[in-house]
Amino acid sequence: MIFHTIRKRNPLIHCITNYVVANFQANGLLAIGASPVMADDSHEVEEMVAIASGLLINIGTLNNQMKESMLLAGKKANALGIPIVLDPVAAGATTYRKQTVQQLLKEIKFAAIRCNIGELAAIANVDWQQKGVDSGTGSISLEVEAKQIAQLYNCIVIVTGEKDFITDGEHQQWITGGNSQMTEVTGTGCLLSAICCAAYSAGNEPYNQLVDALSLYKKVAEQASSSTDYIGDFQITVLNELHRLSKDGEK
Repeated sequence: MIFHTIRKRNPLIHCITNYVVANFQANGLLAIGASPVMADDSHEVEEMVAIASGLLINIGTLNNQMKESMLLAGKKANALGIPIVLDPVAAGATTYRKQTVQQLLKEIKFAAIRCNIGELAAIANVDWQQKGVDSGTGSISLEVEAKQIAQLYNCIVIVTGEKDFITDGEHQQWITGGNSQMTEVTGTGCLLSAICCAAYSAGNEPYNQLVDALSLYKKVAEQASSSTDYIGDFQITVLNELHRLSKDGEK
């Protein structure tokens, strides 16, 4: 199980991420035995990523200083062969976000993109009405567009939602399960991106490792929702379930 492998290998995951979710991401990575670091100043990101096992770039609270750091860290990681996961939060909500994502994809080679359907539409230049950081509404052939993006950028594309879809441009798979409470607290998708970064870096079969991680995260959601009735306790229960799964395995 990939969470066992992550705990055994203890990868250092460098997260250039947003301030809304940084604490939850860090605790989630710790819960599965990874080591998080949240360095985002341009003066140190190249040095920090050089000792990391994986890099997460999350544009949730994007600004010009963070954008510079993302480009520096991404190019350094590429030069060193360190895998990078992109979380293009609300990529279609503003012109600035969309242009930034386009620049990141042009200048950095990503190992994986973890997005929702609205963010996929923005990357694919499909008409879509994004609602802030929520997926929004529109019409898109998810499987077709995700596969094309995977082929275009030679990466794995993960589109999460009620069901998750993963493709490397050749293989593809739907992953079911989970619970809608994951959408009622902030950071669960962003944490999944960080976990995907740890999962990708933890072995030699990244596609299978990511499928495993997505399946386990659905189980975490199901178990957490059945363990508490209160939304304020839900995030804590998610962390508890990640920790339990990584140490004890599935019930």
